[in-house]
Amino acid sequence: MKTRFWLVSIVAGIAVGVAYAQYPILDMVAGRVIQKYQSSSCEQLWERKGAPKSAEEQRVIGLLQNDPQMRTAFLNQVAGPIANKMFECGMIP
Repeated sequence: MKTRFWLVSIVAGIAVGVAYAQYPILDMVAGRVIQKYQSSSCEQLWERKGAPKSAEEQRVIGLLQNDPQMRTAFLNQVAGPIANKMFECGMIP
């Protein structure tokens, strides 16, 4: 039973690693987004919420809108850290 658990865990870990390795630039962008949220105060996040997007942000958003697999990989990386910060700041219930 323990062997089966470890085998499934190893296969799952490899699958996740392969999925993230597909988009190395995306990994870098996701890391920057996560860092931005984790290092920002709640006040800074509230101020940025309504601010216009930079040209770089618009380009990345366009890429994510046109590639569902890339969007899924990106959201899988950033969703947890962003949601946690937004919850801490009272931006989501």
